[in-house]
Amino acid sequence: MSSTTTTQTAAVLHGPRDLRLEQRTVWPPKHDEAQVEILSTGLCGSDLHYYLHGRNGDFALQAPLVLGHEAAGVVTAVGAGVRHLVPGQRVAIEAGIMCNQCNYCGSGRYNLCKGLRFCSSAKTFPHLDGTLQNRMNHPAHVLHPLPDNCTFEQAALAEPLSVLLHASSRADLQKGQSVLVLGVGAIGLLACAVASSLGASRVVAVDINDARLAFAKTEGFAQDTYCLPMGDRPKTADEGLARSKANAEAAMAHFKQPDGFDVVFECTGAEPCIQMAVHAAATGGKVMLVGMGARTVTLPIAAAATREVDIRGSFRYANTYPTALALLASGKLANVDKLVTHRFALERTPEAFELLARGKDESGRMVLKIMVGPGEAQAARR
Repeated sequence: MSSTTTTQTAAVLHGPRDLRLEQRTVWPPKHDEAQVEILSTGLCGSDLHYYLHGRNGDFALQAPLVLGHEAAGVVTAVGAGVRHLVPGQRVAIEAGIMCNQCNYCGSGRYNLCKGLRFCSSAKTFPHLDGTLQNRMNHPAHVLHPLPDNCTFEQAALAEPLSVLLHASSRADLQKGQSVLVLGVGAIGLLACAVASSLGASRVVAVDINDARLAFAKTEGFAQDTYCLPMGDRPKTADEGLARSKANAEAAMAHFKQPDGFDVVFECTGAEPCIQMAVHAAATGGKVMLVGMGARTVTLPIAAAATREVDIRGSFRYANTYPTALALLASGKLANVDKLVTHRFALERTPEAFELLARGKDESGRMVLKIMVGPGEAQAARR
């Protein structure tokens, strides 16, 4: 079945802070693809890095790229061979396209597939465009039908939620365990929510931002919070390690948890917080590295080894979308809708990125998750 739409608007990044609204042709979906009208895209930290710097870590822009990968919409057309989707069906878009042929894919760990291509990432070339456009064609097997009571914005949150579901699985988080979350941006808040949904006995959070900590506690994401003091940058690596240990001990004293936490979710990617996580983990506990930041860090490795603290990496997710969507529809993630603090039409995407970069709007209101919805013309058609 082919689409009747021939052109559309896309927000295309050409370089740092060079985001252009362009008209592009919409082609009919190919075999095993479906075409999706994008109705909600959440902006995330990796999108912002590309927007500000033209790169995200080692992945640099080599050609114009459409950003966005946290998204949901409505199927408008299906290609030959697609049997489980029909036009009009509401779906969440899983942005990673795996090869389905390698050992990683065969063992269910397709997030590690060396041939995986990810929408809005410059890791592979040619780049694969993301969801900040009116419509896109996408492999049908990574389009997930929405539960009836799951909104498009909630479905867009299935992507970052999947990151935490995967990390929780990697941590083997068990009911009754204590959890510390370092960093309470959107990912950290979702870490708190997932830990609570899995039956953690205690969920607390640490950050340097009082406003975010207040939100985490007021809205029920964390039972208690602690604001890290800001000091001068350490002059030496040893000074940095000592300060991180002292910060961990101060936080544990504040939380009255002197023996540390069973699981620590490190959601900042900052070296001092990674160091702090090792000291804040209980003997035999786990540190989950969720945040992407520093490429290399100095670790208090003796403190980890002698106490058998496991430091585990977590990269994206695999086989999590059905669970994430069911959890979002269940109502068990209290106040998750409040993560969405601002909304923009597609034509205003540059404004949305500038606001995300500032972190506060003109009224001083904190920015957590920005959702980009249909363009004005598209919304009028609906």
